Amino acid sequence: MQDKGQATPLLAAYFERRDELRRFFLARTGSASEADDLLQDLYLKTADATPPAELRSPGAYLYRLAANVMLDRLRQQRRAAARDGAWREANTTVAASEAVNEEPDAEAALAARQRLERVLATVETLPPQTQRVFRMHKLEGLSHAETAARLGVSKSAVEKHMITALKRLLERRQA
Repeated sequence: MQDKGQATPLLAAYFERRDELRRFFLARTGSASEADDLLQDLYLKTADATPPAELRSPGAYLYRLAANVMLDRLRQQRRAAARDGAWREANTTVAASEAVNEEPDAEAALAARQRLERVLATVETLPPQTQRVFRMHKLEGLSHAETAARLGVSKSAVEKHMITALKRLLERRQA
């Protein structure tokens, strides 16, 4: 990361508008802690960004990045909420207006944990980029397109990495 003395025009714009950006996030989220988290995410994205060569307005580009960071966070929260809701629905029964948890017994939980450890051990044997793709898609819940965008590769490349990972997992399972 760069310091203020070596700031790119985009990073300089970030430092100049930091308070404005915090207000931008605060007005949209209503939460100071969420605004601070988004501001930190924006800094990381700004510090790593390679803006277009003919960037005329670093401020406008910065606000576009800020909006994208906020949308990414919103999508992530929606996916998590949907995933949690689906899990609750699948694992809870309502009896006499009381929720009854249908968690597996200790033996089934141990078996599932051991399967997960085997999967993760197999993933560790994959090439680094394939590991990243697998973790982002299967563990973080990102779509192929979102994974591709985050890694700066094509959607086709993500699909090929996933095929490689799934083939390796299948081979290990059959062995």
